[in-house]
Amino acid sequence: MNYLNDLLSSILPYTEWPMFILLIGGGLFLFFYSKFVPFRFFGHAIAITAGKYDDKNAKGDVSSFQALSAAVAATVGLGNISGVAIAIHDGGPGVVFWIWITALLGMGIKFYSCSLSIMFRGKDSDGKMQGGPMYYITEGLGKKAKPLAVFFAICGLFGFLGVFTANQFTETFMSVINPSETVYAMENESWKWAIGVFLAVITSFVIFGGLTKIAKVASAIVPFMVFVYLVAVIVVMVLNSSQIVPSLKLIFTEAWNFKTIVTGGFWGLVIIGVRRAMFSNEAGLGSAPMYHGQSKTDNPIKEGLVAMLGPFIDTILVCTFTAIVIILSGAYLEDMSGIVMTLEAFRRTLFGYGDDLLMIIVSAFALSTLFTYSYYGVKSLSFLTNARIGKLYNVYFVIMIIFAAVASLDLVKNLIDLSYALMVIPNMIAVLLLAPKVNKAAKAYFKKLKNDRA
Repeated sequence: MNYLNDLLSSILPYTEWPMFILLIGGGLFLFFYSKFVPFRFFGHAIAITAGKYDDKNAKGDVSSFQALSAAVAATVGLGNISGVAIAIHDGGPGVVFWIWITALLGMGIKFYSCSLSIMFRGKDSDGKMQGGPMYYITEGLGKKAKPLAVFFAICGLFGFLGVFTANQFTETFMSVINPSETVYAMENESWKWAIGVFLAVITSFVIFGGLTKIAKVASAIVPFMVFVYLVAVIVVMVLNSSQIVPSLKLIFTEAWNFKTIVTGGFWGLVIIGVRRAMFSNEAGLGSAPMYHGQSKTDNPIKEGLVAMLGPFIDTILVCTFTAIVIILSGAYLEDMSGIVMTLEAFRRTLFGYGDDLLMIIVSAFALSTLFTYSYYGVKSLSFLTNARIGKLYNVYFVIMIIFAAVASLDLVKNLIDLSYALMVIPNMIAVLLLAPKVNKAAKAYFKKLKNDRA
C-alpha cells in the first residue's frame, strides 16, 4: 500500500495544470459564453425539478428529480463532510473561497455537460438508451474521437470506486463507536476488515438490483439526510452566531494569503480548492451526465438546467456550512484530517453528542453514495466491453470496498484525485467543443419559453 501511495503521489503533480486550465479556464469561458444562463434561469430550474414541466411521454428511465437526487446522492456525502475537512487541513480556511469559485463555475459546466447527455444519447450492446461523456464524445464529435471516450471510461473504472466513502465511514465508526472497547475486544485492524465486509454485503443487496431501485432508494434518502444535516449545522451556527462573521472573514483573508505555508504556495492553495470542489460536486468530471442522460425528457436544455442545481446544493450550501462549523469550533487547529476533524467539530459544538449524530448522518450519506457510484463504473465497463460484462464491475466494486476499509486516507485520496484529474481532460475537451450546439438549442428553448409565457 505504501508503494502504491508513493507511485500515485509522484504522478499527481503532472495532472494539476491540465485539470486547472480545463476546469477554471473552461468554466470561465462557458460562464460568459452562456450569457450567465445558470443564474438568470435559476428559478426556472427549480420549477422543472419540481415536475412542473414534466413530459409523461418522453423517453428515459427516471424522472428529472430522481436523476438529480441520484446525482446529488453521489456528490452530497463524505466529499462534503470530510472532503472539506481535508481541504482545510491541507490548505487552511482560505481554501473554502476557491471551493466556492470552482462550484459557481461548475454550475455552468453541469448545464452544458448534462444538456449534451440528452442531446447525444447512444445505445449500449443491449440496445438500451445511454447518456454520458462516452456517448456525447462519440456521437457528438464523431468516431475519430473514440480514443477520448475510451480513455475516460478506463479512468472511470478507478475513479468510480467507492473507496473514499468506505474509508471515511470506517474511520467514523472507529472514532465514534470505538468498537474494540464498547462492542467486542479485538484488534482495530480486524474491526476495519469486519466493517469493510459489512459495507460490501449491504451495498451488494442494492446495486445488484439495477438503476431504478438505486434511483428510488436515493430519492427517498437524500432529501431527508440533507435536511437533518443542515438542521444540525444551523443549530451549531445559532448557538455560535458571534463566530460566524469572524469565520467568514478568515475564509476571505486567507484565500489571498500569498505567504501561505501550503506546499506550492498560493497556487498550491488554489489547486487544493479546485481538487476538493471537484470532489464535492463533480462538475467537469462527467459522472452526473451519466445519470441525467437517463432522464425522462427529450429536451436537453431542461435537463441541463436541473443538473446545474447540483453544485449549488452540495458545494455552495453543504460545504459552506460544514466549513463554518469546522472553523468556528477551532477543530481545524488540531492535527486531524478528514472525517475525524469534522466529528471533533460537531462533538465540541453540539453538547458532546454531535459526533454521534454525525455518525448516523454519515452512515446514510455513505450508503447512498456507494449505491449510486457503482452505476457509473458499470456504464464505463459496459462501454469498453458490452452490457453483459459491464455488470461484473459491481463484483470488483464490492471487493474494493473491503480494501478501502483497511487502506490509509492518503492512498484512497490520491487514487481518486488522480483518476478525477485524468477524467476531466477528455470530458472538458468534448464539452468545450460541443458548447455551440448547446447554445443553439438553448436559444430555441428560451425563445419558446418566452412565447409560451406571453
